[in-house]
Amino acid sequence: MSGRIGADAALAKLGGWEKGPGERDTIVKTYKFADFKTAWGFMSSVALKAEQMDHHPEWFNVYNKVDVTLTTHDVDGVSEKDVELARFMDALADRLG
Repeated sequence: MSGRIGADAALAKLGGWEKGPGERDTIVKTYKFADFKTAWGFMSSVALKAEQMDHHPEWFNVYNKVDVTLTTHDVDGVSEKDVELARFMDALADRLG
């Protein structure tokens, strides 16, 4: 299990992510794709990775946009698991355009 590192430490390792709003220790990012099909493909691939990691994002999708919130509920904040999943999502989004 990853221990809590906090949003600020995670953001120092990532690009394009922001600290989530409110009191919760989260990181957030919005991905925009060419169309719904690409956004759905992104979400499907992330879902498989998340299931493998046993670490699931909070997300919201409308057409070509996917809003993602990451936090690790077991440690009540951001952990290395969030950084790993964020890096996976960023690399995938880059490949999908």
